[in-house]
Amino acid sequence: QPYFGLLVDIDGVLVRGKTPIPAARKAFKKLVNVKGEFLMPVVFVTNSGNCVRQVKADQLTRVLGVPISQDQVLMSHSPLRMFKRYHDKCVLVSGQGPVMEIAKSIGFTKIITIEMLREAFPLLDTMDHDRKPALSPSLPVKFPNIEAIILFCEPIQWETHLQLIIDVLLTAGNPENIPQKLQYPHIPVVACNTDLLWVAESKSPRFGHGIFVLCLENIYKKITGKDLKYELLVGKPNEITYHYAECLIRAQAAGRGWRKPIHTLYAIGDNPMTDIYGANLYNRYLEEASSRKGSWLQAKAAAGKQTATVSQDEEVDVIASELTPGSATCCKSVLVCTGVYSPSKGALVSPEELTTGAVFHGHRDFRFDADLSDPDYIVPDIDSAVELIYELERYVPK
Repeated sequence: QPYFGLLVDIDGVLVRGKTPIPAARKAFKKLVNVKGEFLMPVVFVTNSGNCVRQVKADQLTRVLGVPISQDQVLMSHSPLRMFKRYHDKCVLVSGQGPVMEIAKSIGFTKIITIEMLREAFPLLDTMDHDRKPALSPSLPVKFPNIEAIILFCEPIQWETHLQLIIDVLLTAGNPENIPQKLQYPHIPVVACNTDLLWVAESKSPRFGHGIFVLCLENIYKKITGKDLKYELLVGKPNEITYHYAECLIRAQAAGRGWRKPIHTLYAIGDNPMTDIYGANLYNRYLEEASSRKGSWLQAKAAAGKQTATVSQDEEVDVIASELTPGSATCCKSVLVCTGVYSPSKGALVSPEELTTGAVFHGHRDFRFDADLSDPDYIVPDIDSAVELIYELERYVPK
């Protein structure tokens, strides 16, 4: 039985858009036995949020030629399954793909999409003149009061999503009202992914959901003079995502009948401010010598995050009730050079600028910490990462 597990990013590590990275299939031949079973627990931890876990698992199965189950996939929105206090709220969801199906799979029961909001209040969406309604609606619309906003991933037609989300924030969840005295703090906002950039087939990185939330934050600040507050941030680099991933690792080990605990996690990724920062932050959390509650609070303080309307004690209670204490003692970060990160000295942003904080691609609510953005190991690709881990663990597959 191995004593380690792998947390593997997808975009920039295994694929670029829909194109497999050549080293991926080669690497995964070393990770499975003749029956197609993984030799150690593996969880695919992605900040993608435009589909349900089963769809992503099916995509990976086709790309890697190895059977992947949904229990091995952790999407950016997956940790919201634990935060049941939101599930019975009337939530406005933003993103692309089957957002209604995604929200239901997480546990939400009262769901409003941006399209539903636009159809109910067509006069709110006027940026695209071709989509303007010909006539005003004759009868007032009865619409439920929105109690929270959930941002899954970067949407299509940003101007529509930005406008309507701002409308909901300014009217305390009822865009039929006329914005008057600002209610602040505003209704809860949850963001599932703060990646500034990601890589697809193009030669340079593309806008991620972090660009969208950056726009939203600045628009709200410009209009109100106040900061947009997040009640919860999930997805990488947030440590709760890694804690949830460790739960999936332990579940796989238990399913194989392995009794000895998994001590070491290896997080393989291509983005220094997402995969590496998050893995190192979780490693800091694991190294805390105090109680689970104390280490959780200290890890949050180290990340420079603040919770707007939910106390940190309540956050701790949620985690304690949903997640059993883990067995891992360390989380090692492995950076590959097939995605966002480029070791080239001719890169638009040099590795030195990223690792010193001269250019900070992290989210506003994370202060820069050089120790957290510095990987434990840098390798060319995922195949080299697997070889390195086997060497470090002195692991010889049977």
